[in-house]
Amino acid sequence: MDFNLNDEQKMMRQVAAEIADEQLAPRAEEMEENREIPADLLAFLAEQGYFGLFLPEAYGGVELDPVTYALTMEEFSRGSPAVALVVSVQNALVGLPILKYGTEEQKEKYLARAASGELFGAFALSEDEAGSDAASVQLRAEKKNGGYVLTGHKKYITNAGFAGLFLVVARTGPEPGAKGLSCFLVERDAPGFALGERFEGMGMRALDVRRLEFENCEVPAEALLGAEGEGLKIALASLDLSRIGVAGQAVGIGQQAFNEARRYAGEREQFGRPIIKFQGIQFYLAEMATRLEAARLLMLRAAARAQAGEPFSAEAAMAKLYASETANFCANLGVQIHGGYGYMRDYVVERFYRDARVTEIYEGTSEIQKLIIAGSILKG
Repeated sequence: MDFNLNDEQKMMRQVAAEIADEQLAPRAEEMEENREIPADLLAFLAEQGYFGLFLPEAYGGVELDPVTYALTMEEFSRGSPAVALVVSVQNALVGLPILKYGTEEQKEKYLARAASGELFGAFALSEDEAGSDAASVQLRAEKKNGGYVLTGHKKYITNAGFAGLFLVVARTGPEPGAKGLSCFLVERDAPGFALGERFEGMGMRALDVRRLEFENCEVPAEALLGAEGEGLKIALASLDLSRIGVAGQAVGIGQQAFNEARRYAGEREQFGRPIIKFQGIQFYLAEMATRLEAARLLMLRAAARAQAGEPFSAEAAMAKLYASETANFCANLGVQIHGGYGYMRDYVVERFYRDARVTEIYEGTSEIQKLIIAGSILKG
């Protein structure tokens, strides 16, 4: 398979790398401390087209391919994994599902505003009892007065604090499991909707992650995305592409941990010479570089299949599984190479060590990725 990038992909990757180095990395610590992504930075990314990556020009998008999306996530994550995730959610879990499953009225109402950064979205699937078992969603949507009334909650919803639109998976039918689930477009000012507590995570502390409360929340019939009973299908299809983005994010985290470790090892002297001259450190760097290259190739393979319109669920799961493990491996060794300094907040590798951990959890845990891969194997 040819993984050579075309000229547009090379150019977009270079632009994303420059943004990561010049705009994101210098402000990463500020975002970490303030626990927010500044509005001016979001506005800048909107102006550059990063919130309409998959959308046609008619909706203000730039209509890029999955390979470019994955590369963008990798480069942005070297500067700020939190910012990269905001971009990924807006594109893969909000804009694209509306483009694929929405009515013309829904597309006209939301997509241009999403691409311009006027309207941010959030993807609401998880609940207290519905994490890895997504089909166990309990939030109910009952027909009433020509629309629907939603009752229940959602948990760990990224971007919730500044989102104006929520893609919410709810149970519309009596059937257990996936058959009774549907997806709704719920606006922030919907009657009966409220933001709940904000969660404080181990890493990516700039993210706004919250609980959502639906107490007799009324939405019109046209808020239904797709058909009744298609909720889990929409969610899982969106997560497949999002997992390629998380693979890119994980590769970016691991790559920057490697970059910092290599730089430090060349500067730090012990026993009269730079520690990079010691074979043990060289072996660490060699294994980090090898795993990163393998993870990147898995990411590109999954993205290439998505771009070609071929099935890619198993490939996305493989990329996400291995890349997230690689991010944690590289972040761990990055701290080890820094020694005591790596444990201190003054060094970037400490933050990447914390940021890397969640890549093995969100968008489907590593165990769920293994189930997807095993399912593909059993199907032959």
